[in-house]
Amino acid sequence: MNVRELFSLRDRVAVVTGGGRGIGRFIAQGLAEAGADIVIASRKFDNCVAAAKEVERLGVRVLPVQCDLEKEEDISRLIEAAMKAFGRIDILVNNAGLTWGAPTLQYPMDKWEKVIHVNLRAVFLLCKEVAKVMVKQGKGKIINITSVLSFRGATEEMNAAVAYNASKGAINALTLDLAVKLAGHHINVNAIAPGYFDTDLIKYAKQDKDFTKKFLGKIPMARLGGEEDIKGAAVFLASDASNYVTGHILCVDGGYLSW
Repeated sequence: MNVRELFSLRDRVAVVTGGGRGIGRFIAQGLAEAGADIVIASRKFDNCVAAAKEVERLGVRVLPVQCDLEKEEDISRLIEAAMKAFGRIDILVNNAGLTWGAPTLQYPMDKWEKVIHVNLRAVFLLCKEVAKVMVKQGKGKIINITSVLSFRGATEEMNAAVAYNASKGAINALTLDLAVKLAGHHINVNAIAPGYFDTDLIKYAKQDKDFTKKFLGKIPMARLGGEEDIKGAAVFLASDASNYVTGHILCVDGGYLSW
């Protein structure tokens, strides 16, 4: 295959959780631009529909699905909806997640459990159930979205969200383990670890008068990530260009982890 063929996702179906906004929306757009049909899943259905309308303009098929990852039945319904509409799932992007900020020594255990439930338990369940579909198909690509915060600690000032960081560290381990366990089924399991991106989740930080010093000052490229920065990484890991890549965590962080 030439390079255009290696990166083409034509005739493939991708499920993107949390695809209604932020990084998930960027990824859904990128996969569609490469030719994939897209299932956009989100807890907020209005976000799904709005994102689907944007993606449809690219000439691919799109299915918006309301899905609350805290509910196991919603996960089953998502997979059933994707199979009913398209008959296959070639790519799974586990992007949806949540965070909760609180001082570590006062961190509420109910919020800890909620974050772990969505960010880890639901991701494993999706991997497990979608992998069953991929095994029957003979191949597949799973991409888990983790975080640069899974590799190092953070001060309370920078990130008072211990459950989020722990959940993403667990996703790294899960990605490596599943990559080994599913390799014999020709299923690639990789992850993308974004740094600080210009999405709704960074709005709180932008309100800080020392934003440039606290955040941009720690990024060698001195800027936040944008849509184009994440799309290419996702298309690479979803396409045949990455067929010999599995168990890898690709950091897209403007050099944040290099310091």
